[in-house]
Amino acid sequence: MVSVLPLRLRGATLHRRGALRVGPVDLTLAAGGATAVIGPNGAGKTSLLRMMHGLERAAGTLEWAVPEPQARLAQAHVAQRATALRRSVQANLAYPLRLRGAPRAEARRRATAQAARFGLAHLLDQPAPSLSGGEMQRLALARALILEPEILFADEPCAALDGAATREVEAHLRETVEGGTTLVLATHDMGQARRLADRVVFLLRGRVHEAGPAAAFFAGPATPEARAFLRGDIVE
Repeated sequence: MVSVLPLRLRGATLHRRGALRVGPVDLTLAAGGATAVIGPNGAGKTSLLRMMHGLERAAGTLEWAVPEPQARLAQAHVAQRATALRRSVQANLAYPLRLRGAPRAEARRRATAQAARFGLAHLLDQPAPSLSGGEMQRLALARALILEPEILFADEPCAALDGAATREVEAHLRETVEGGTTLVLATHDMGQARRLADRVVFLLRGRVHEAGPAAAFFAGPATPEARAFLRGDIVE
């Protein structure tokens, strides 16, 4: 099976309501591991993920290793605020499979197995909108991963969660990466970035200010702005 990665961005920009939100960005996203996209509020982390995933149209070059329609089928996205269909947990998990043409019985079987994997087996028949924040985020992650995507974009998936729920979601993200899925994670939590990331992309004012291996970045950022950001200073 041919990998959809690397994804190469060359001079990529994103405008919204006439204003430049991201770019120009030159970045190569390689296969494997976890990349943490970090930076101050308003730096463009969410916009960059949405641009790469195709939720917003970008100018410039975004080139996958395969034709774009094929690449779109091999990726998934989890938003900061998890949403769910007004159906049961099982129906939410089965929905992506049914969209891809899976028979109803197979979709229900795989949904049940996925619920068990994510600690949701006891909630299969419960309406998804009634779940707690941590349960909802686990459902969103389970639904995104049920099609076994090659790449997962996760936008602040733990932003509204308490410590216990964050620990659970991070464990699932780590397991996902160990299973071969490439993770691109936008996060404001430097502890989370240190725990999960193999690579770091530091955004500032919509542009890639610094990028490289996570261990080297956290040990000694190359720029004053990145060092100030890690100290907790206000960086604009």
